[in-house]
Parts: sequence; C-alpha cells; structure tokens
Amino acid sequence: MSGHSVVVADDHDLVAKGLAAVLAGHHEVVGIVHSGKELVEFLQRSPAQGVLLDLSMPGQSGLEILPKLRDRWPHLKVIILTMHVDRTLADTALGLGAHGYVPKDACLEDLLTAIDAVFAGETYVSPLIPRHSSQRSMKAAHPSLATLTPRQEEILLMLADGQSSAAIADRLGVCESTVTFHRANLRRKLGISTELGLHEFAVLMRVSLSQRRSSRPTRNSRASARRSRT
Repeated sequence: MSGHSVVVADDHDLVAKGLAAVLAGHHEVVGIVHSGKELVEFLQRSPAQGVLLDLSMPGQSGLEILPKLRDRWPHLKVIILTMHVDRTLADTALGLGAHGYVPKDACLEDLLTAIDAVFAGETYVSPLIPRHSSQRSMKAAHPSLATLTPRQEEILLMLADGQSSAAIADRLGVCESTVTFHRANLRRKLGISTELGLHEFAVLMRVSLSQRRSSRPTRNSRASARRSRT
C-alpha cells in the first residue's frame, strides 16, 4: 500500500475505528490507541511515521503528551484531530510539537491534505480554523480568574505550556500531590469538571493570565513606592 504508516489516538473507539476505515485506502493505519499512555507504549513496540492525535483523552491530554512525543520521536509527524475549532489551541499545539491541526468536522479531503502536507515538511492548519484568536479580556472571559492566588495562576500558566503535574512539582520544588491538590482547587474555583477542561481553559487564558501577572506590583516595586512616599 502506498502512503504512510499512522496511529490513530482517540478515546472514542467508534470514532477511532471509523477514522481508520476511511483512511485505509490512502494510508496504512498500523494501530488504534485510546490514551496517551497507550500511544507511548505502542510507539515503543511498533514504529510509525505519524499520529492522528485527539486532544480529549483520559490521563494525559493531547497537549500534555505532545512534548514527550517531540522529544522521544523527533521525526514522528503529529496531526491534531479534535472537536475544538480554536486558533489559540491550534497555535499552542503547534508550539508544543504538532505539525498539523484539523477539526473533526472537516471533510476527508481536508485531513488527507493535512497528512500530505506534514509529510512534505509543511505545517498545516485547516481552513476551518480562524486566522486569529478570539481572545477576550480576562474579566469578560471568566471573572473567577480574579479569585486565583499567585501560585494557582503560576500552575495554570505551566499547564498551558503542556507541563505535567510531575514536571510542575519538580519546577516548584513541591510534592506532586501538592500540584494535584492545586489543580483540584482550580477546577472548583473555575467551575470546570475535568482535567482536560482545565488544560484547555489554561491555554485559552494564557495571554490574560500573563498580562495579569506582569501588571501585578512586585515586592521590590512596592517597597520602592513606599520609600518614595516617605
């Protein structure tokens, strides 16, 4: 068979098998997996040229698994295939190592074009994805952000960068269970029910959070302001 060997990574079995079926006449689907952990284990056993990766999977999300795929298999071509038609998520996924981004409601021709493009060395974003982010101001997007502590904001920004709880814990010098505790509190404060939802929210709010943190006076600047008033 002509074409490339690809793995389908999607937690919905019917979706994954349907995708494998429609691709069968164009590329060789060498495996179907349903989580990031299964994907890594599969690639360790059976090399593949590419992965069609869903963002919404149990355990590690697609965004979290991207840096690992990039580091361990640098020549692996990764196309995000997701329900999220969002420019910010697309740009974030590409920044974390993806080569293409296609929404699940795209036509087959769009997906085949994406596969051809990334294997030709190009970066591909479906025409269905907006050219620009629809990022709104922090308060308009989610007023609850104003209730977050500086440490919670820091963790949210690191989640947006695709870092796992273990990596965040190592960077902050705390136990992984402490980060897990903070993540649970973040979901509660923001009214988000799942870890994937928290991750996606962090990506969408990255700009607002960064601006909020950069505008907050530092300890030194507050001390200088007090001295100038005396």
